[in-house]
Amino acid sequence: MCSISPFPVSDSLVMAEPRSLISASIPQTPPGIIMPPADGSGTGVMMDPIEYTLRKRLPRKLPKRRNDVYVNMKTDFRAQLARCQKLLEGGGHGEIRVHGLGLAINRAINIALQLQASSQGALQLAANTSTVELLDDMEPEDPDEAGEPMARSRNNSAIHIKVFYPDSQ
Repeated sequence: MCSISPFPVSDSLVMAEPRSLISASIPQTPPGIIMPPADGSGTGVMMDPIEYTLRKRLPRKLPKRRNDVYVNMKTDFRAQLARCQKLLEGGGHGEIRVHGLGLAINRAINIALQLQASSQGALQLAANTSTVELLDDMEPEDPDEAGEPMARSRNNSAIHIKVFYPDSQ
């Protein structure tokens, strides 16, 4: 890979230091996270990520019906697929709802598509997406030195797939 420079190159050209004296004299702030306080006031709090432990809360419980299947990444894919097939065939349900949150969205889609393929096209799919607000707790590692626990809100994507036989609507 050869490039042609419009500037003449000489042997006496000396490369400059990557850091100039000006940038070296500016104090560097340690990496941290600016967190909004849990009470909702407008001022942010600078916190060191080393001093706090992130505890992710479980999402709020959605209405649990007998034909709802909540897909996760910890359970074996084949076991979740078999559960869905059992609900459709022997559960007396004409439809099931497959729910996936975050990383489990792809798995929920794959389960619904596998169900449709194994039924030779007899099943239909209807998908809805949503955003779910999740809360995380930031707990200080040393309660004596650090501040009080904080809560952080974040959004996560979700999918809800209705798998049904068209004549049973």
